[in-house]
Amino acid sequence: MTKTKAAEARGGIPRGLSRTGPVLFSYGFRPFFLGGAVWAVLAMALWVMAVSGHALPGGDYGAANWHMHEMLFGFASAVLSGFLMTAVPNWTGRMPLSGRPLMALVALWLIGRLALTWPPGGAVWQGVLADALFLPVMAAVFAVEIIAGRKWRDLKVVAAVTVLALANLGFHLAVLRGGDPTMAARAAISAYVMLIVIIGGRITPSFTRNWLARRGSGPLPVPYNRFDTLVACVSGVTLALWIVAPDSLPVAVLGPVAAVLNLARMLRWRGWRTWAEPLVLALHGGYAMLALGFAAVGLSGLGLLSTAGALHVFAVGAIGGEMLAVMGRATRGHTGRALTASALTTASYGAIWAAALLRPAAELGDYDRLIHLAGGLWMLAFGLYVLEYAPMLIRARKDLRA
Repeated sequence: MTKTKAAEARGGIPRGLSRTGPVLFSYGFRPFFLGGAVWAVLAMALWVMAVSGHALPGGDYGAANWHMHEMLFGFASAVLSGFLMTAVPNWTGRMPLSGRPLMALVALWLIGRLALTWPPGGAVWQGVLADALFLPVMAAVFAVEIIAGRKWRDLKVVAAVTVLALANLGFHLAVLRGGDPTMAARAAISAYVMLIVIIGGRITPSFTRNWLARRGSGPLPVPYNRFDTLVACVSGVTLALWIVAPDSLPVAVLGPVAAVLNLARMLRWRGWRTWAEPLVLALHGGYAMLALGFAAVGLSGLGLLSTAGALHVFAVGAIGGEMLAVMGRATRGHTGRALTASALTTASYGAIWAAALLRPAAELGDYDRLIHLAGGLWMLAFGLYVLEYAPMLIRARKDLRA
């Protein structure tokens, strides 16, 4: 019996399903993690060049709008899709998409990137149309899988992707009408942050518990309870207010409250005990940046930090940092590698956290210089991921035999 058939017999999800095409398209995390990481580097390079006056990505869409959009709806949507295309089949027990259907989804994402960066014939609306299709299609894919698997509680993931799709549409409409797309950007960031609160709040203590349990006695992460639900509710209310009134007094009050609650939640997971394994510690680091993001939101509500500065703590530190941590762990686990961080992986975590601190500082000091430094660190972080993990993503699992 082959390993694929054995996995099916045990009720598990076989890895590397498509044997008729490239290994890259055998599982959703492979092309989307690789594509997302490569785009994270290329899109940031184009933005740094634009700040220096050497490039104009997006054409009439506007380089600043293009940069904001591509970080939130280009890079981040790819990584999220790769994660969910791997996680949803494990939740539902259904076979994951692979082969030609996966190629079509990746092509749809890639067409959006190219069409929005270099609008065909200067027609921005064509680039917008190409880009706006991807997230609704992904929401439909996840809805079909979750409903077919009768995992009703996981429909909240579909809701989050749908919010992102609507935020993307709102972003485009604001730009095309000559308006301000930052409310739509805050809505997108809030959707990602809530996914970290919900999903990260499950996998981080779980992976921590497993790692600590293998190493003997000692206190383990506190299991999910009502306190976690309270933290999620306060976080959601704070983000909702931040979307519509980022400079308001309620945000100034609730931001620090949400920060303290999320920090207290994270401390219950005993993350400091995983210092010897950066692959686990990085999940806690990304969540710590989420707590810092809520604190930054509170400062912006008091006028002590710009809304853009607070936004970037979430975008770079929490979203970028948590995605980088999940990408490394998932890639190693699903390609048959040891779940331990290399020196390159550890360096990438340090680079993303440094970028998360430098980017908000640009709002307070030498903008151009700090933008270049933060952008360089971002490119270093995801460049190191590509350097180390691309060979794993394009090759078969180590424990599979043809």
